[in-house]
Amino acid sequence: MRIAKVEATWLSAPIPRERQHVSDFGRMTSFDTTLVRLETEEGIVGYGEAKAAVGSQANCAALVNLIEKELGPLIIGEDARQISRIWDICYNGSRAHYALDRGHAFPIMGRRGITIAALGGIDIALWDILGKALQTPIHQLLGGKRKNRFPAYASGGWKPVDGIGKELQSFIERGNFQAVKMRVGSQDNTVANSIERVLAARDALGPNIDIMVDAHGTWNVAEAKRFARGVRDCAIAWFEEPVTGDDKRGMSEVRATTDIPIAAGESEFTRFDFRDLVEARAADILQPDLAIAGGITEAVRIGALAAAWNLGFAPHLWTGALGFSAGLHVLSASTSGWIVEYSLGHNPLLHDLVVEDFPVVDGEVEIPDRPGLGVTINEDFVEETKQPK
Repeated sequence: MRIAKVEATWLSAPIPRERQHVSDFGRMTSFDTTLVRLETEEGIVGYGEAKAAVGSQANCAALVNLIEKELGPLIIGEDARQISRIWDICYNGSRAHYALDRGHAFPIMGRRGITIAALGGIDIALWDILGKALQTPIHQLLGGKRKNRFPAYASGGWKPVDGIGKELQSFIERGNFQAVKMRVGSQDNTVANSIERVLAARDALGPNIDIMVDAHGTWNVAEAKRFARGVRDCAIAWFEEPVTGDDKRGMSEVRATTDIPIAAGESEFTRFDFRDLVEARAADILQPDLAIAGGITEAVRIGALAAAWNLGFAPHLWTGALGFSAGLHVLSASTSGWIVEYSLGHNPLLHDLVVEDFPVVDGEVEIPDRPGLGVTINEDFVEETKQPK
């Protein structure tokens, strides 16, 4: 079970003009990710996903280089089943032998940022290999899923005040969703405009649909407080990233002044960032993106933090099919996991990269029981969307 090959490919799927959305990230013209492929000496192939940006559009050239030229040589010849060991080797680099011997971290300079995203893609692929070798789904390797199906929320919501209700209602009708998420923040120019859009959404959807709001960290503390006061009667399910993740004290201040649950973490790296978020009492719900934060291994550790502090755990799943499936497996086995993010933006990497699909039935997503991640790569799609190295 020794690793023989480490490969990475930048995939970029164009989004048709009529399906593009505009937010504080700008106009999204493509969906990009890094496909990680590991192969053992026995020919078992595992796939993972690494992201260069929280949103959909990104230049993944640096990630490809990191995976193939920096981290790959460190793990060639390692036993693919020793996933925790390989995680530590990649995280600690040339000082990994100290970390392995002494039981604490000696991290490289790239202990945050795209190096951890690259590590996460490798880690997901290793879990895929292990599951395939044992003919077992990853959730079973993590202790087993707690339920066969989990509720999902439709994630999108960019329309202005006169269209947001209709847009969110169309999301609900696509899967009988009982929860939706809409974007607010700097894209609306003023806090008052964001408040007006949320009021319009609640009026259109009625009292029985959960509404989450996501500011993408674009407000300052005063603006976030003003918004929370303005929507206090809308029964908001959570307020996501009210301020930048770099201002954890500010996020804690927002949390202390509202009874709306605060969600955060999609742009954080490793358990150490999430430890800081938790200790600052800045969030009620932790949202690691497995293709950013360090893969399945690290997401399990973050889930344990959530459980220990009695917090919610809802991985960020605005991603391709591999990151989505990895998130499903971890969430389903995690004590604090309860709801799945389901992208309603145009996302060919979720629906076309793999042969299988993830249908929403009566507002719920089924947890796959196939070996490993439970997905089969569509090689034709990879050929169509891969970018030159």
